[in-house]
Amino acid sequence: MSLRSVLMGTGSALPRRAVPNSEMAQLVDTSDEWIVERTGIRNRYIAGEGETTSTLATEAARKALEAAGIDAADIDLIILATATPDQTFPATATLVQAALGCNGGIAFDVSAVCSGFLYALGVADSMLRTGMAKRALVIGAETFSRILDWDDRTTCVLFGDGAGAVVLEVQDSDAPDAPGILATRLHADGAHNCLLYVDGGPSTTGTVGKVRMKGREVFRHAVTNLADVLREVLDDTGLTAAQIDWVVPHQANARILDATARKLGLPPEKVVVTVDQHANTSAASVPLALDTAVRDGRIRKGQLVMLEAMGGGFTWGASLIRI
Repeated sequence: MSLRSVLMGTGSALPRRAVPNSEMAQLVDTSDEWIVERTGIRNRYIAGEGETTSTLATEAARKALEAAGIDAADIDLIILATATPDQTFPATATLVQAALGCNGGIAFDVSAVCSGFLYALGVADSMLRTGMAKRALVIGAETFSRILDWDDRTTCVLFGDGAGAVVLEVQDSDAPDAPGILATRLHADGAHNCLLYVDGGPSTTGTVGKVRMKGREVFRHAVTNLADVLREVLDDTGLTAAQIDWVVPHQANARILDATARKLGLPPEKVVVTVDQHANTSAASVPLALDTAVRDGRIRKGQLVMLEAMGGGFTWGASLIRI
């Protein structure tokens, strides 16, 4: 028998406050037309009082558990991907664990920025298949609005807050078409730190810092790296791009989504796009988009779904899942 990590349920959460481009135009020198043309973004959600990374993560986790029909007490592993934790320590995953009432299992955070959910998924898959846990909550959650420079129109219009979660369960199966994570590839290249980073931290400035980005250079690396890692995952599984039912990409920029799909020869109608409504929610964007497409009926049982993301570091990765 071989073991696979099977996706049992998905969930997501957004802050109460929606902020359309027209409102952003009142804050900085920009316009709806400028933002849409360059990014495809029309709206984002911004966390308000009482809304934190942990509260959004907990709400998304509860919805994923409900969808999976699994009680929180049966979860023995929580991995939370975030670049905006509630505290420097302890891990925000432990706050989610306490809120769900499933204390005693494994809980920790992963920091890989926009690729964080893919990294967390890969770690959870490995831990489940090696017997360290039986059921896992994998969460991507961010309150990126709290590290934005609201005077910098090149970055503040791009990001939003939110959370997404999945429940994984390890199952035995020898069938080639059985559900589960089929392959994951992850990469990092620290030589490009200066292209997308936060200018602060506990051991350097003693402050949280703000997001800084050189967008043109990030775009160029993103298209190349994402196309390459998608091919790696396909090579690992012996499948072709034509066999993929859906691609759920990191929702950074509509132009990156389009360019990556063209490079792989994927039709745009196979790409799940939520960047227009949620903006870039960093580690939350992939699970948030996945949950959106599961709940509206596009993604169904038996389909092959490719998840992919690239973020600061640079970090990037992809994972192929049979739902």
